[in-house]
Amino acid sequence: MRRLAIAAVLFACLPAGIAAARQFVQQGTLRVAFEAKLLPHALPRERDAPVTVHLAGAIRTTDGSTPPQLREISIAMNRAGVVSVKGLPTCQAPELQQTSTEAALAVCRGALVGRGHFAANVDFVGAPVFPARGTVLVFNDSTKNRPGLLLHLYGSSPVRAAFVLPFKITRRSEGKFGTVFTTHIPRLASDKGYVTDIDLNIGRRYRYRGSERAFISASCAAPAGFPGAFYELAKATFTFAGGQKLTSRLPGDCSVR
Repeated sequence: MRRLAIAAVLFACLPAGIAAARQFVQQGTLRVAFEAKLLPHALPRERDAPVTVHLAGAIRTTDGSTPPQLREISIAMNRAGVVSVKGLPTCQAPELQQTSTEAALAVCRGALVGRGHFAANVDFVGAPVFPARGTVLVFNDSTKNRPGLLLHLYGSSPVRAAFVLPFKITRRSEGKFGTVFTTHIPRLASDKGYVTDIDLNIGRRYRYRGSERAFISASCAAPAGFPGAFYELAKATFTFAGGQKLTSRLPGDCSVR
């Protein structure tokens, strides 16, 4: 059985709340904060259980200048997290184009695997920066030969706008990170708009042929007699216009229930 931990130690020696820590990486004036954690924190030792993955990122500059546009996000998760889409309904990008959050749910609710929020700014020359806020829905877009997700972003303030971001899911056979989620960010407002924040909770329980299944599941692989374990949970890479790239690695921990 694949396990969540790469290494295990006496849980009492771990820093409290390590999985919820937010990491900061900086290059020049560009600064990115990234957070990832698994919920619940307590998991079985010998079997996989359903989990939700929480992801959050924030983009800022230290001098208050406009950051470069985000072009790509790649998030690699510890290989012991198991992704299952067998029997889970799917949704296709054309079904979500130019739809509100409510309309997207009406069409593809069966494929829903996550929710979240986003924030962006639009910076026109000679005018104040105005913020845009909205809701993110995450849908299963997996086919037999192409696992994937669709992020549906919809905002109604200051203007109504909808975007659909395909996330490719790549599975690696070696290394500590076994599943990689990657998406390319479209140009926003003719390059005047830039993403500042995004947060997602991804996880789903469902039934298939009478059996309980989970979109993501994991265990806490602490050795017998140890109450918990630590591991390297995720690695996130943010690529910006002009080729600037920032990478953040996050530790995680779990307790045995």
